[in-house]
Amino acid sequence: MKFLKLMAFATVLFLVGCKTTQSTPVASTNKIDAKQAQGGMWIPSLLEGVNETEMQNLGMKMTAKDIYDVNNSSLKDAIVHFNGGCTAEVISSQGLLLTNHHCGYGQIQSHSSVEHDYLQDGFWAMNKSEELKNPGMFVTFINRIDDVTAQVLEGVLESMDLKVQQSLIDKNIAKVTKHATKEAWQEANVKSFYKGNQYILFVTEKYTDIRLVGAPPTSIGKFGSDTDNWMWPRHTGDFSMFRIYADKNNRPADYAVDNVPYTPKHFLPVSLDGVAENDFTLVFGFPGRTNEYLPAVAIDQIVNTLNPVKIDIRANALKIVDGFMRSDKSIKIKYASKYAGIANYWKKWIGENQGIEKSNAIAQKVTLETEFSKRVAKKDLAGYSSLLSDFETLYAEVEEVALARDYWVEVVYRNVELLNASFKLYQLENAYTRGGEAGFNKARTATLNRFKGFYKNYSPKVDKPVFARLVQMYKEGIPTAFLNDVLKNGNVAAMADDIYANSALVSLAKVEALLNGTPEEVIAKLNADAGYKVGKALSSDFYNVINPKFNEVNIKIAAVQKKYMKALRELFPNKRFFPDANSTLRVTYGQVKGYDPVDGVSYGNTTYLGGVMEKFVPGDYEFDVPKKLQELYKAKDFGQYADNGKMPVCFIGTNHTTGGNSGSPAIDAHGNLIGLNFDRVWEGTMSDLNYDADICRNIMVDVRYILFIVDKFAGATHLIDEMKLVHPKK
Repeated sequence: MKFLKLMAFATVLFLVGCKTTQSTPVASTNKIDAKQAQGGMWIPSLLEGVNETEMQNLGMKMTAKDIYDVNNSSLKDAIVHFNGGCTAEVISSQGLLLTNHHCGYGQIQSHSSVEHDYLQDGFWAMNKSEELKNPGMFVTFINRIDDVTAQVLEGVLESMDLKVQQSLIDKNIAKVTKHATKEAWQEANVKSFYKGNQYILFVTEKYTDIRLVGAPPTSIGKFGSDTDNWMWPRHTGDFSMFRIYADKNNRPADYAVDNVPYTPKHFLPVSLDGVAENDFTLVFGFPGRTNEYLPAVAIDQIVNTLNPVKIDIRANALKIVDGFMRSDKSIKIKYASKYAGIANYWKKWIGENQGIEKSNAIAQKVTLETEFSKRVAKKDLAGYSSLLSDFETLYAEVEEVALARDYWVEVVYRNVELLNASFKLYQLENAYTRGGEAGFNKARTATLNRFKGFYKNYSPKVDKPVFARLVQMYKEGIPTAFLNDVLKNGNVAAMADDIYANSALVSLAKVEALLNGTPEEVIAKLNADAGYKVGKALSSDFYNVINPKFNEVNIKIAAVQKKYMKALRELFPNKRFFPDANSTLRVTYGQVKGYDPVDGVSYGNTTYLGGVMEKFVPGDYEFDVPKKLQELYKAKDFGQYADNGKMPVCFIGTNHTTGGNSGSPAIDAHGNLIGLNFDRVWEGTMSDLNYDADICRNIMVDVRYILFIVDKFAGATHLIDEMKLVHPKK
C-alpha cells in the first residue's frame, strides 16, 4: 500500500535528517549572491527603498508603486484573501478567480455526490448560469494599509504590568479601528508586527457571493496526492477557478440571482512565455504564520519534543483512515478533505525537522545569540542582559504543558471526531452557564447548524478505531500531571466499545434528539451520555488546567520575545528583519532556481507532462491519469502552451512562502501571471522557522499547464477568451 510505503519513506528521511545533525550542509551550485539575499515576507506598502532596489537587481522591471498604490490601480488590487485561509487572484475583467484545487477542495466536495463526483470527474461551468454558489464563502481585498504604531502604543510603558499594558493596547486598537477612514461597506482591523513593536491598520472589502467556475479532477488537481505532497519533482495541476459576484454598484452583496460579475480595479494578464533559470518571481499573498526569530532553546523544543509527538499521533490516525478509504468509495468521498488536512502537516513537520537539522539552524541561532550577548555587554545594555537566560527558564517551564496541549489538540480537537463533537457540546453547556437560556438557545442553533455539515462527512466505523488508538496514545504519553482519572483508571478499548455502541454522538439524528428540550433537560441528557462524559472530562482539563497554564507562561514568553525582537533590530542595525507572517498581505520575491537537496542529487527548475506519464499507475488513487490527458499527451496536442514541444507542469523558485500562500500568484518581472504557488519542497518546510536560500524552494503550477487543462482537456475555451494573454519576453 502506498500509505505504508510513504510512512516508511518519511521515517527513513526523518531519521536520516536526525543523524546528520553535525554534518556540513551540502554545497550548492545555485548558491544565491549575498548582495541579493532572498527570503522575507515584506509589507507591500513599505517596499520603496531597499526592497525595490533588491527586486530590480533580481530582474524586476516594475516599481514599488506598480505593486502597491493607494491612489491608482496596482497589483495588490488583484489579490484576495480566499475564504480566510488561502490566497487567490483576479485574472479577468469579469471577476474570474484562480486559486489552488486544495483551497477550493471543500467547496468542490460539498457539491459532490456518488452520482455527481466532481472530485473524481472535475467540474466546468460552460456558462455563468452553471456556476455554483457557495454559502458562507468569502474573499477579502485590501484597500489600504496604514502604520498606526504611534496611536496603538500611546501611553504604553514598559514598566506597566503585562495585563495592564495589553489592556491599554487593546483599547487603543479599538479606538483606531473605530475612527479609521473608510466607506460604509468596508471594514478595518489592526494587526501586530515585529512581536508587538509595530502595528498596522488594514482597510478591507469582503465579497460573499463566490461561485465555483471550474476544477480539474483530483487525478490532475491532486496528482501525486500524499506521496508527492511537499516533494519535488512535482507534477500536480493544483488549481481551481471561482468567480466574484457583486451588486449593480460593484459592491459586496450576499448571493442574489441578479448579482453581476465583479469588475476589478486590476486583474493579472497571463504570460505565455514561461520561465527560465534565474527569472525574477514575485509571490503576492497572505502567508499564515512564521516564527523566524525564536531563540535556539525554542527551536530545540519544537524539533526534539513537540513535533515528534504530533507526527506520531497523525501517522496512526492516517493509517487507520487510509485503510477505510481504500475499501469504500463513500468513505473516500467523506474523508478526502479531512485526510488531506491531517496528512498535510504530518508530512510538513517531518520535513521541518529534517530541514532544521540539515541547515544546522539551532547552531546558527546559538552563534547569533553569542554575538547578541557580546553586543549587549559592549554597550552595557542592562535591560537586555537577561533575555536569553529568561528564555531558558521560561521554555523549561512551558515544556510539559506545551506537550500536554499538543496531545489534547491532536487527539481531542483534530483527529478523533467524536471527541471534537463533544468539545462543541461542552462549549454549548458553558454557553448556558454564561448566558442563561437565551445564550444557550443561540448557541444550540449555531451548534446544530455546524453539526449538519460535520455529520454529513462522518463515519463512526472509521472514528471508533481512531478513538481507540489515539486515546490510548494520549493516556500513555501525556505528562502525568495532566492525565485525569477518567483515562488513568479506565480501559480505553472497553471505553470505545461502550461509547460507539451507546453514545448519541455517533449520528446527526441522535444528536438532534439529544439537544431537544429545555436547557436543563438537554444538559442532563448530555451528562448522561457515555461519549460526552469522556469528552467533557478532557475538555474540562484543557479549559481549566492545560490552557490556563500554557497561556500564563506564554504571556511571559511573548513579553521577552517582544523585547528580544526590539533588541535584535537595535543591536544589528545592518541586518534586515522582515516581520513574521500573520495572515496579512505580503510580497516575497526571488528567482526561478533548481537546487541540490543532498550530495550527488541536483534538481532542475521545471517538470513536464512526460513526468506525469512516468508516474502513471492505472487505477491508483494517487497516480492515475485521465484517459483524455493520456490521449492529448500521446498526440502532443498541447496547442499554444507547449515549450519546445513539451508541456510544462510545475516549476520552483526561491520565494519565501508558507501556509496561506497557497493559491498565491507567481508574477513575472513585468507584472504578469506565470504560475500558481501551491507547496514547498520537503527539505525547505523549515522556512517557517529558518529560511535558507540554498534549500528552501516554493513549488508553482506553470500557468501554461493551467491554460492547457482548461482549454484542451476541459474544452472551457470561453474562460481562456476572458483572460488577457501576453508575450512579455517577445
